[in-house]
This record gives sequence, C-alpha cells and structure tokens, in this order.
Amino acid sequence: MKLLLIHADYIEYETKKATRYAEPFEGKGERVEEALVAFTSVEKGDNVEVAKAAANEITEVAKKVGAERVVIYPYAHLSSELADPKLAVELLKAIEDDIKSFEVHRAPFGWYKAFKISCKGHPLSELSREIKGEEAEVTQALKAEEKVKSYWYILTPEGELVEIEEFDFTGYDNLKKFADYEIAKRRAVDVVPPHVEYMRKLQLADYEEASDSGHMRYYPKGRLVKSLLESFVTRKCIEYGAMEVETPIMYSREHPTLRRYLERFPARQYIIKGDKRDFFLRFAACFGQFLICSNATITHRNLPLKMYELTRYSFRKEQRGELVGLRRLRAFTMPDMHTIARDMEQAKQEFFNQYKLSVETLREIGLEPEDYEVAIRVTRDFYNENKDFVHSLVDILKKPILVEMWDQRFFYFVLKFEFNFVDALNKASALSTVQIDVENAERYGITYVNEKGEKVYPLILHCSASGAIERCMYALLEKAYMEKEKGKLPMLPVWLSPTQVRIIPVSERYLDYALDVASKMKDVRVDVDDRDETLGKKIRDASMEWIPYIAVVGEVEEKEGNLTVTIRAESTLKEQKRVKMTPEELVERIRKECEGKPFKPLPLPIRLSLRPAFR
Repeated sequence: MKLLLIHADYIEYETKKATRYAEPFEGKGERVEEALVAFTSVEKGDNVEVAKAAANEITEVAKKVGAERVVIYPYAHLSSELADPKLAVELLKAIEDDIKSFEVHRAPFGWYKAFKISCKGHPLSELSREIKGEEAEVTQALKAEEKVKSYWYILTPEGELVEIEEFDFTGYDNLKKFADYEIAKRRAVDVVPPHVEYMRKLQLADYEEASDSGHMRYYPKGRLVKSLLESFVTRKCIEYGAMEVETPIMYSREHPTLRRYLERFPARQYIIKGDKRDFFLRFAACFGQFLICSNATITHRNLPLKMYELTRYSFRKEQRGELVGLRRLRAFTMPDMHTIARDMEQAKQEFFNQYKLSVETLREIGLEPEDYEVAIRVTRDFYNENKDFVHSLVDILKKPILVEMWDQRFFYFVLKFEFNFVDALNKASALSTVQIDVENAERYGITYVNEKGEKVYPLILHCSASGAIERCMYALLEKAYMEKEKGKLPMLPVWLSPTQVRIIPVSERYLDYALDVASKMKDVRVDVDDRDETLGKKIRDASMEWIPYIAVVGEVEEKEGNLTVTIRAESTLKEQKRVKMTPEELVERIRKECEGKPFKPLPLPIRLSLRPAFR
C-alpha cells in the first residue's frame, strides 16, 4: 500500500463520473478544513494487516502535525500494482474504521473526481509511505497460531483426560519427547539428522543448490521409492472410495474466495507475478477440489463424497532454519483427500474411519503404531459437546494421546488428529492427519440438496492418509537408523528397496549363469554385480546399499541350479543369515513379502558396471 500524506489547510473535491467500480455516493463532493489528507493506493498482496499498519501510520503523522481531521482519498496513480476493486474498498473501509481518535472522512472509491488542495508547506506537510506485507505472506492463521494459548493433556488408554503435568510418562519415553517438542514449539534444526546421510549414501536424493532452499533432486533409486509410495497411497484412497481429480498448482491472489481462505490456512506462500495478476502456488489441494465441488450438483444420496489428488507439488515457504533433508521442505508431494459430509454425525464417522485408514496405510508402508505418537487438537466447545467420541479415538491404538485444547477456534477446523514421527534428534514431524472443517463449505458456496429438496452447507474433512510422501521416506530412513542403534541391520521394506536381489558371481566365469538366473526372475528388481572387484568388496557394497537379498553364485550353485542367499532381515551386525534356495523359491518369497503392493521395474541398468554414480 502506498500513501501520500498532505497536511492541508483544506481539500475540496467534486465527483464527475462513476466507473463500473464506483461506490454509491450521494451529493457532488465535500470540503474538509484543517486535515491530513491520505492519498491511498491499495496494491496487490495488501491485506487487513497492511491496512492496520497504514491506519497506525496515518494516525501517528496526524498527531505529529496537529491535524484535526483525516481524509482518506483513494488515489490509484501512486502504484501500477493495484489490487482488485473489491479488496481495495474493503481495506479503505478498514483504515477508516481503525482511525479512532480523529474525525475521519473518506472520499468515494471508483469515481473520477476534480479536487483542490492547499498544502501548509511546513517540513512535515508532505510525506510518502509504503506499507508492505510480510515477504512470505504470513497469514492470519499463522499469526494466530503464534499467539494462541494451548492447554495440554494426555488422554490415557483408559479414557481419562489428565493434565500433562499430572501424567506419569514412565514407559512412554517417546511420548514424553513428543510432548516436550510440541510444547516448546522449537522447530529449528541445529544438527544434521541421520536420514540426510542415508539419503545421500543410498543415492536416493539430495539438495538442489540451483533451486530455492527446501527443493530436492531425486536420483533414479529415490524416484523409484517415491513413485512406489505415491502409487500405494493413491490406490489406498481410491479403494476407500475417493474420486481422483487433478487441479492447477497456482491460483489468483485476487480471487475473493481463495483470498479469504489463504488467511485461514496456517502456511506461508510462494507468490508468482503474472502479466496482469499475481498468483500463489498451492500449498494443498483444497483450492482446486473445493472449486470443483462448488460447481457440482450434489445430493444427500452422494454423501459422503470423497475426492482425492496427489499434489506433486504443494508449496509452503517454510522458514529457512526449519528446512532439513526430507523432513521439512518447501516443495513436497501431498496425497490430499477431502470428504463432503452431510452433518456432524457423518463427519465424526468419517473421521473415525479415516483414522483407521491412516493406521493401516502407515503400517503397510512400514511404520507401525509404536513408531509414531498421536496428537489430537480440538476446541474446548467441540470437546465438551463430543467427549465420548473424542475419547473413543484412544481405543483404536490403545496408547496414550497428546491433546492440545483451545478455548477459541482460531482455524477453520474444530478437531484434528496427527500421527507424529519422533526422530533420532527428538524432533517430531506429522505424518497422517484428518481435520473436520466447519468454515469452507459456506466460504466456497459448496451445498448439497437434502431429502426435503433444500440446499444445505455440508462439513468437509481434510485427510492425508500418509502425510507428505517425502516425510514417509524420512521416517523410514530415520527408523532404519534407530534400528541400527539397537543392533539390527538398517533396511527399507522389501517392496520399496530399489534392488531387491543382487546376484554376485564369485568370478567372471559365472557371470553368464548370474545373468541367466536374473533374466528368469520376473516381477522382482534384480541386478548383477559384474564389476572387476573382489568378492568381499562386492558383498560389502551390496550390504551398504541395504540389498534385502544377496545371492552369491559359483561352481556349486551353477551345478545344483540354486543360490546361496544372505537374508538381510534375518541378519544382525554380528551374524549373517545365509540359506540355500532355488531362484523360484526366492521369487516366491519376495512376492509374498510384497503382496498387495505396487511394483515397478529396476530403475538402473541390470549390470552394475554400466551404472553412473550420483553425487
């Protein structure tokens, strides 16, 4: 917002011609004596916070110059980046309302006007000001989140709500770490977490220095793991009943409905300048899916209606000190499902079902309930009105839950759960989440026709059954590190392992046999180490790559038509588990382990000698 402040003996203006954006105005004009005149241009990106700052600036200058009155005068000529007229009028009115201690006049918006002004001519009689929004577009919801007073409890497996200071954390060390992290709200990372070393050593992913912070590059192995997770979670949501859609990754900042929603979502935004309009990059699939629903004809027979999109990518301009590895990014892949529910009873049933869906999804990914902690965030009113329902959530996992309660509703939801992974540095990161949204159906004009033929606003559930795909990768790598600390060999689930079987010939003489065996192992990711290295180095390298099955072949194996296989999941740091099996038996074992999971072929050449090294 730009201001030109003139301390005037008087200003006199007369309306000449109305534009199509003109406010209703009676009379021809006005003359105001002894006034501070604030010529004002409302710009793209301005919001209520900018208007408040402008009102404060005008007030301070008026006090300094001893003005008796303030005139707010819309003046488009101060800027070439003007906001849309509707927003401009809203913010001009907000400035008018916020200036309390002066007699305030506001010239009408949207009129061609003639004016005369007499400037007093003292040192402070002509001043210019520019009021900017925060660079990362910090929303009202983020500011509310910083100021909100939270009350913390533990919901015990017996269904008792206990103030956190009174709860005995004995035997719940991970819950204690999670609670301490949440209450402290310190998100910055001072030490490189273990998964960053792993993602590099395994040649999965790395930082992209040519991009913004928090944007990653994925090598062939990492892209395979990521795409398998994407396919799996997408299938789970579709099997649950969601309709898959695709929506744009950027939207106009001037769109009135979207603008209001931006302020209610706790996320910092990326802003893109277009030819005539400014756009923001989406930070969830809400925008596109809600716009689809607002244009749809929905009846009570369609409910609950579920819609899904895998957003590659969503963008949030997280604070730089919080960005680290795959844990917290500015560009991430979010499986995003929304459910239109007829009323609160249906919303609660869907919430309960999606809680169980999330448990099942994470378990099949490779994350068990003991790997994460549960948080419920709820308004006090909703809790008091739905206490039995909230308490029933503890019955699903039979483990204590951290509860954050608010006296007032600051966001668009009244109830939310999160599954939070606590890593090796005692930092917590949300995975699965579901929220009951009580605002956006009305904001977007989403209705359904009930049994009486009436249009009714529904409730909306926001669900990510797994959380961000990158964060699932982070959790699996961090879990592998913590398993190693307990004496186990780190590994990924077999269905996610880039190479599931590595065949190592003891010498070049047995390479043809190794390649022949590999060619017959269908629907398994198998490669062959044909490099000119010692057998010991080949086995060590395969172990460093976390290969689940390492099959060595030589004279005996070729003669007997079998393999000598090291099974990583049954080995320890001190002892290797080796067994004899046929190629067919090994394939059958892997198929059973990966049953129900998506499959993709080997992402690199089958022969290791033909592969590049990524650094």
